[in-house]
Amino acid sequence: MANPKAKMSKSRRDIRRAQVNARTKPATTVNCTHCGEPTLPHRACRHCGYYRGRSVVNKLAKS
Repeated sequence: MANPKAKMSKSRRDIRRAQVNARTKPATTVNCTHCGEPTLPHRACRHCGYYRGRSVVNKLAKS
Protein backbone atom coordinates (compact mmCIF):
# COMPACT_ATOMS: atom_id res chain seq x y z
CA MET A 1 0.00 0.00 0.00
CA ALA A 2 1.33 3.46 -0.91
CA ASN A 3 2.33 5.85 1.86
CA PRO A 4 3.03 9.58 1.61
CA LYS A 5 6.73 10.53 1.69
CA ALA A 6 6.07 13.76 3.60
CA LYS A 7 3.31 15.27 5.70
CA MET A 8 0.91 17.48 3.77
CA SER A 9 0.46 20.83 5.49
CA LYS A 10 -2.99 21.91 6.67
CA SER A 11 -2.91 24.84 4.27
CA ARG A 12 -2.17 22.69 1.22
CA ARG A 13 -4.78 20.14 2.28
CA ASP A 14 -7.44 22.81 2.76
CA ILE A 15 -6.66 24.46 -0.58
CA ARG A 16 -7.21 21.11 -2.29
CA ARG A 17 -10.48 20.51 -0.45
CA ALA A 18 -11.76 24.00 -1.21
CA GLN A 19 -11.61 23.28 -4.95
CA VAL A 20 -14.35 20.68 -4.60
CA ASN A 21 -16.71 23.20 -3.00
CA ALA A 22 -15.85 25.86 -5.58
CA ARG A 23 -16.94 23.54 -8.40
CA THR A 24 -20.06 22.07 -6.81
CA LYS A 25 -21.65 25.04 -5.01
CA PRO A 26 -23.21 27.91 -6.96
CA ALA A 27 -21.69 31.35 -6.47
CA THR A 28 -23.32 33.49 -3.78
CA THR A 29 -24.86 36.68 -5.14
CA VAL A 30 -26.45 39.72 -3.54
CA ASN A 31 -28.50 42.48 -5.10
CA CYS A 32 -26.81 45.84 -5.63
CA THR A 33 -28.33 48.49 -3.36
CA HIS A 34 -28.02 51.12 -6.09
CA CYS A 35 -29.32 49.40 -9.25
CA GLY A 36 -30.68 46.05 -8.00
CA GLU A 37 -28.54 43.90 -10.32
CA PRO A 38 -27.14 40.65 -8.85
CA THR A 39 -23.45 40.97 -7.96
CA LEU A 40 -20.81 39.18 -5.94
CA PRO A 41 -20.58 40.15 -2.26
CA HIS A 42 -17.79 42.55 -1.19
CA ARG A 43 -17.18 43.69 -4.78
CA ALA A 44 -18.18 46.72 -6.81
CA CYS A 45 -21.23 46.24 -9.02
CA ARG A 46 -20.26 45.48 -12.63
CA HIS A 47 -23.39 47.19 -13.90
CA CYS A 48 -23.29 50.58 -12.14
CA GLY A 49 -19.86 50.68 -10.42
CA TYR A 50 -21.20 51.32 -6.91
CA TYR A 51 -19.97 49.66 -3.71
CA ARG A 52 -21.46 50.32 -0.26
CA GLY A 53 -23.51 53.26 -1.48
CA ARG A 54 -20.79 55.22 -3.30
CA SER A 55 -19.35 55.22 -6.77
CA VAL A 56 -15.95 53.51 -6.92
CA VAL A 57 -15.76 52.78 -10.66
CA ASN A 58 -16.65 55.45 -13.20
CA LYS A 59 -18.77 53.48 -15.69
CA LEU A 60 -19.53 56.57 -17.83
CA ALA A 61 -15.91 57.33 -18.79
CA LYS A 62 -14.86 55.93 -22.15
CA SER A 63 -11.86 53.59 -22.11
